[in-house]
Amino acid sequence: MPALYNLERAGALPADTRIVGFSRTPMSDDVWRASLRDTTARHCDCGPVDDASWAAFAARIHYQAGDIGKPEDFAKLDRRLAELEAGAAATRVYYLATAPQFYEPIVTSLGAHGMAAEAHGPRRIVVEKPFGTDLSTARALNAHLHSVFHENQVFRIDHYLGKESVQNILALRFANTIFEPVWNRRYIDHVQITVAEEVKVGRRGAYYDTAGVLRDMFQNHLLQLLMVTAMEAPVRFDATAVRNEKVKVLEAIRPLDLAEVAAAGVRGQYRGYLDDPGVAPGSQTATFGAVRLEIDNWRWQGVPFYLRSGKAMSCRTTQIVIGFRQPPLELFAEGRRTFHREPNRLVIQIQPAEGIQLHFHTKVPGEGMRLRLTDLEFSYSREFQGRLPEAYEPLLLDVLTGDASLFARSDEVEKSWEIIDPFVRAWHSVDMPPIDAYESGDWGPLASAEWMAAQGRAWFDMCPVLT
Repeated sequence: MPALYNLERAGALPADTRIVGFSRTPMSDDVWRASLRDTTARHCDCGPVDDASWAAFAARIHYQAGDIGKPEDFAKLDRRLAELEAGAAATRVYYLATAPQFYEPIVTSLGAHGMAAEAHGPRRIVVEKPFGTDLSTARALNAHLHSVFHENQVFRIDHYLGKESVQNILALRFANTIFEPVWNRRYIDHVQITVAEEVKVGRRGAYYDTAGVLRDMFQNHLLQLLMVTAMEAPVRFDATAVRNEKVKVLEAIRPLDLAEVAAAGVRGQYRGYLDDPGVAPGSQTATFGAVRLEIDNWRWQGVPFYLRSGKAMSCRTTQIVIGFRQPPLELFAEGRRTFHREPNRLVIQIQPAEGIQLHFHTKVPGEGMRLRLTDLEFSYSREFQGRLPEAYEPLLLDVLTGDASLFARSDEVEKSWEIIDPFVRAWHSVDMPPIDAYESGDWGPLASAEWMAAQGRAWFDMCPVLT
């Protein structure tokens, strides 16, 4: 709702947009509007909610009481929507802001009452993550969705893809000629993608203990960032072409058996997790994970992609680090001894303080050829005035216009689970050694740094380089 309110303030919502709430609690339109004003004021990043803009927004808002478990209530909802449409053709978007166990009964009822048919305008359905809990449940959910809706009507939303800094990766790569020649295995040594969170699990223990970091972050957010980083240029910028290239990346990721998975990742759990409400005694659920994936295609053969995420870490940051290869000959070594200088890096900071930083060597003034790593940086907040759109704002507009470029397709979701499922099975196997512990505020367990060092590399353990 704060995202829709911001779109109203920006004049971006289509003129005849109507927002209809559907939930069990009986209330009038005016009561729900007043409730939404309070919650929007608390959660909106737009400053105070002013009377004029809220009055215009509130006029769009309506409420229909109904129970998801009662199919007949969907008939009432359909009649209410038809009244608001007043006989005109209209686009309907059904946004499932519910727990995942309600997806299937909602879809069933929408289908039973003909609410997915497009005789009177487009009908679209938005599904929030998680899209299943493994490959089999994801396939079952997709099959159920497709029993009522066509794939082009389904929008699986992941707010990470709505972030300006994620979309800017596409601009960085495909609107500039200076990066494409070096965006490959010849010049790039490895790629690190990190999503670190300062917060602990807290009151989400009952959910998190059944999900863990792999299901919570890797299958969706981290693999989405990997796809955008590694994909080839689409033949055109439309939904089909963009998503075709993303799926090709997943198809090229080298499959691993259970034995290989054990060596291709590190798991950890912050001290104190077992004391969080809802966590099972002696739980071996990972709150930190790092995995190594290989993409077997011409561009990326031999370039490892390291994905890392965790709770209770040193700081909150989401970043992609492109680590470049060392020069073929070290001309500026100190004396004749072997010398390893820090490599060039391109750091794409997704959040907070969105921007890009390039690390390269320059000569320090004075005698001798002494070098120092310095940087060039681009910051959204410095270059562009005003607030950045919240991630849901462009995504909701895309749903209204039918642009699915930034939404996951069914085959993309299933391929993602094919990649992550072996890690989930291995990490929950009784054959795994006890999980490594780490202190809150660390960058994960010591084993993670040792695992990287054994491969001749090091994590870029840096809190946001842009502030």
